[in-house]
Amino acid sequence: MSETQNETLPDRLSADPDSPFYDEAVLARNVGVRFNGEEKTNVDEYCVSEGWVRVAAGKATDRRGKPLTIKLKGSVEPYFREG
Repeated sequence: MSETQNETLPDRLSADPDSPFYDEAVLARNVGVRFNGEEKTNVDEYCVSEGWVRVAAGKATDRRGKPLTIKLKGSVEPYFREG
């Protein structure tokens, strides 16, 4: 196991800079998310303890131009990608 796998990720993390759960330092380290055993590349936010992820709902946007998201419930496993 490498050192990056031993480090813990936050319970909740968001890719939206306006969110209180946004952490640029952690996101810069290339975070990946497995949801229900499958790798997801379109996750905007996740919460491990509550078991959900938010993903973009197509190309729809809200009135501020941000993508609309949907919440999916299931098993969430964040990790640092290698390389």
